[in-house]
Amino acid sequence: MNKKQFNAVVVVEGKDDTIRLKQYFPGIETVETNGSAVSSEVLAQLKVLAQTREIIIFTDPDFNGERIRRIVSRAVPTAKQAFISRKEGEPQKRGHSLGVEHASKAALLRALGDLHEVETANSDLTISDYRRLGLAGNSSAKHLREAVGIKLSVGYGNAKTFFKRLQMFGISQAQLAAAIKEVRHD
Repeated sequence: MNKKQFNAVVVVEGKDDTIRLKQYFPGIETVETNGSAVSSEVLAQLKVLAQTREIIIFTDPDFNGERIRRIVSRAVPTAKQAFISRKEGEPQKRGHSLGVEHASKAALLRALGDLHEVETANSDLTISDYRRLGLAGNSSAKHLREAVGIKLSVGYGNAKTFFKRLQMFGISQAQLAAAIKEVRHD
């Protein structure tokens, strides 16, 4: 993946994420939010870029990363989404936080190769389906959401966030049930 093959601009949190991506994708271009308080200047820059370039939001699998993802998604609704799992973002050294900068080449390739975009068609998934499938309201729901998030490449979220994300990406009740069946048999 070099500059000629990769026309997208990737939104990341900071310079360490940019350094990691450029290590494996030398021609990649990034816009850094420099933390979870995304400035109006960065949002304006992304809106202009989105007129001619694909925008990919690729933030850390943590609370601040999700906050940035929401802010940028509101500003650039056409942005595609790339996710790594919490495990893929774990640092090798103690005391460091989760992040894209810790992901392996394989994790980065998978995340950037399996992008999601907001679907205009609504999902048929209801909150009662979601609960019936075991993704909320029980002691194993968190673990199941994490495994299904990896399977569907949509990242992890708490019960409410994960449900909204599944709907946003147009994941149907049947797709969700199939993914749950697969992760339970892995």
